[in-house]
Amino acid sequence: MKSNEIRKRFLEFFEKRNHSIIPSAPLVPENDPSVLFNTAGMQPLAPFLLGEKHSAGARLADAQKCVRTNDIDEVGDNTHFTFFEMLGNWSLGDYFKNKAIEYSFEFLTSKEEGLGLDPKRLYVTVFEGDENAPKDEEAYKKWKEIFENTGLNPDERIFWMSANSNWWAAGDNGPCGPDSEMFYDRTENGLGGLTKEEFIQADDRQDVVEIWNDVFMEFLKKDRKVVGKLDQQNIDTGAGLERLTAILQNKKSPYETDLFENELKILEKESGKKYQDFQKDFRIILDHLRTSTFLISDGVFPSNKDQGYILRRLLRRVVVRIKNIEFQNEKVLEIVKSYIQKYSEIYPNLKEKEDLILDEIQKEIQKFEKTLTAGLKEFQKIIKTSNEISGELAFKLFASYGFPLELIIEGAEKNGFVVDVKGFEEKMKEHTEKSKTASAGKFKGGLGGDSPKIVAFHTATHLLLAALKKNVGEYVSQKGSNITEERARFDFNNPEKVQKEVQEKIENWINEVIEKGVEVKVEEMPKVEAEKDLSINGSFWEKYPDVVKVWTIEKDGEIFSKELCNGPHVKNTKELVDFGKVKIKKEESSSAGVRRIKLVFEK
Repeated sequence: MKSNEIRKRFLEFFEKRNHSIIPSAPLVPENDPSVLFNTAGMQPLAPFLLGEKHSAGARLADAQKCVRTNDIDEVGDNTHFTFFEMLGNWSLGDYFKNKAIEYSFEFLTSKEEGLGLDPKRLYVTVFEGDENAPKDEEAYKKWKEIFENTGLNPDERIFWMSANSNWWAAGDNGPCGPDSEMFYDRTENGLGGLTKEEFIQADDRQDVVEIWNDVFMEFLKKDRKVVGKLDQQNIDTGAGLERLTAILQNKKSPYETDLFENELKILEKESGKKYQDFQKDFRIILDHLRTSTFLISDGVFPSNKDQGYILRRLLRRVVVRIKNIEFQNEKVLEIVKSYIQKYSEIYPNLKEKEDLILDEIQKEIQKFEKTLTAGLKEFQKIIKTSNEISGELAFKLFASYGFPLELIIEGAEKNGFVVDVKGFEEKMKEHTEKSKTASAGKFKGGLGGDSPKIVAFHTATHLLLAALKKNVGEYVSQKGSNITEERARFDFNNPEKVQKEVQEKIENWINEVIEKGVEVKVEEMPKVEAEKDLSINGSFWEKYPDVVKVWTIEKDGEIFSKELCNGPHVKNTKELVDFGKVKIKKEESSSAGVRRIKLVFEK
């Protein structure tokens, strides 16, 4: 079964069971600076898991784009990726454990509507209980019923596990609960019934692999302790498309499935090298180019901080690896075009932004080639004066010239030197901690970022966009925002600096609207209608459901702002007066063609 068919079957299966199919949110979370990317399917839905009503209803399903880079050095093995798709179905206070487990088993094993997997190769784990919550008897009872009806011994299929493996939490505070994980036997002849000890050993050997997880959000945690039950009990499930594809196509790794098939052929053809001989190089190139393609399509551009830094790092690692296999830089774009063609039906913004994606990747690769040449000269200087590359020097090569640690070690070994890896890691840790310090105090998006001041800043950014369109040009649109208790940061497209006198006009207009005491109203409407209404400002339309919220700031028939948004906002602009006058503290470049404004309240 091809990957597109797996995704299609999943969404159709749940649509037939009254789930609204919602589009993937962009990879960069909106108004959530606590994380760089959406790393799991639940992140964009956090407000709704905490009780906010979703316009699409209480039953949802989606394929969510995700990016994780915390284990980037593991990319190249059989299971790690920086970009992946997470299939998920959601119940927001609707059905709970029994129905969720039924759906999971039916989709995995049904030949007509699901994946047609063999039930004899399935094993599941359930929460064994601890001081925070009792053992999950309800989930166990349901699985026991299912396996008995299938003619299998539940004692050889269901295993009680501790919170280390079968408890989900959003952090020290927030929703949490037990989960039930499903595993699939990948051995040639099948393992049959297992004891718990045999199951754990099979898992360690990867003879059985996790393919699905049902999270039962029924408890609330405060300061690391479970304090009671949630008012709304939710279901959050997840299944990685890459892993399912490998299983359905009987491949050792997703890199060998149709998800990468055409792109792998391009690499082999243009380099003259075989995948099996340069497996790690091939896999890193394939993974990083796919991730870079999706990141740029969602508004990320190479830079030296935040998401842009990650993108830059990915593309630099690509350059290093294509040199290893003697692959021509200009041919990289053929691989990118192949990804765009493959995914455009599911994610149309890839095709819409194809020229931009190709241009940004080409420019970054060419730029790094020059940096790499300079870095190689610096590297040669170092090895002429020392028989060891210190942690400080290794970090300098990494930070200043983009040299990945693996390249530094490889070059040192060729010259008979050693690298102080521990010293490098200490320097990297210092650097990471300093990043963390800089972002301290940023609110946690959907998991609690709704203080009065943050809400006031959010409304102020709507007025800021309206003022920019009025004073800079109608072409201006939002490219990103980041709100904390101290300030609002707003990115927008513009080829040049906004002059000081124009900034003053923008400030004055916003403060005049605030002083008028204008009502802020919200209206829900079909997205297709909203898209046709040219009076509505909106960015990232593809992330919104079929029914959207439109916020209007209007008084006596005069519309000051009308914008697509998920909120939250004040009810009247007069509420902003308590925080002071709006002031543009800084206007600067964010990336090529994108400007950034820092907005504050001053009393």
